[in-house]
Amino acid sequence: MEQTSGPDGYSYLGPAGTFTEAALKQVAAAAGKPWHPVNNVGEALADVQEGRSVGAVIAIENSIEGGVTATLDALAARPGLRITGEYLVPVEFVLVARPGKTLDRVRIVNAHPVAYAQCRGWLERELPASAHIPSSSNVAAAASLFADATADAAIAPPGITDHFDLDVLARDLGDDPGAATRFVLVSRSTALPERTGADKTSVIVELPDEEPGSLLAMLEQFSTRGVNMSLLQSRPILGDAFNRYRFVIDLDGHVHDERVADALLGLRRYSPKITFLGSYPRADGRPVQYEAKHDDEVFIEARDWLRGILSGEPAAD
Repeated sequence: MEQTSGPDGYSYLGPAGTFTEAALKQVAAAAGKPWHPVNNVGEALADVQEGRSVGAVIAIENSIEGGVTATLDALAARPGLRITGEYLVPVEFVLVARPGKTLDRVRIVNAHPVAYAQCRGWLERELPASAHIPSSSNVAAAASLFADATADAAIAPPGITDHFDLDVLARDLGDDPGAATRFVLVSRSTALPERTGADKTSVIVELPDEEPGSLLAMLEQFSTRGVNMSLLQSRPILGDAFNRYRFVIDLDGHVHDERVADALLGLRRYSPKITFLGSYPRADGRPVQYEAKHDDEVFIEARDWLRGILSGEPAAD
């Protein structure tokens, strides 16, 4: 794939061989388009916001580490962007070294801090005396073996040997075999993807005050309407007073679902500082489950009932 920028292209956290690139390969619209590797999430979103790319794929949540804080903060700081899709990539790691190196000679391992944390159990069992050098990315860890002779080996994605002449010393390093990272596609488009019945809605909310019970009042906007939250993560509001937080929330459902729309209306009345990030299909395709009392028809009937009262229509038999 051509590694260049372009107004019809896509940005992703590079270089080639990262998990982010693996997620971008799942984006059907990106096939045949230019791909632009960048150094960080902020740069990827800036490409979209300033028109250098039509979209960016960024990691937003890891099944082990939780929300990716750099992404959550970047989305809050850059208005006008929407999430239009999500993609899951299994997290697998291998230990690689330059040809000729053997596992018993590994003393120093170069690894991204998140990758290192996810492989800590394996390292403590197999290389208990090894030291760790942090790297800016999984691919950079592998590349460092050629640029810097300090590290003996690196933790990297399985496909790294497609890009570097490295030997695999060990496979399946991850402590959790079911680990995965969730990526999202971000663009400037305000067109909502069609609802599928297996959707997710993302918002960022700031509490209007610091009174006792203010967080509970916010959460009740969802619970009273039967809207489940699949992600709730607090982030400090940069540059604001100490103990001031915003909340990144993923809701099960689409904004075209009556229960979700009604919850967002209540949330907007509760807090004017709310950012709608988008409604989009779930990567796992799992239909959203909810009780029948929260069906669309229930909300529609309630609105019709109130409309009749306000318009003076005679009561129905």
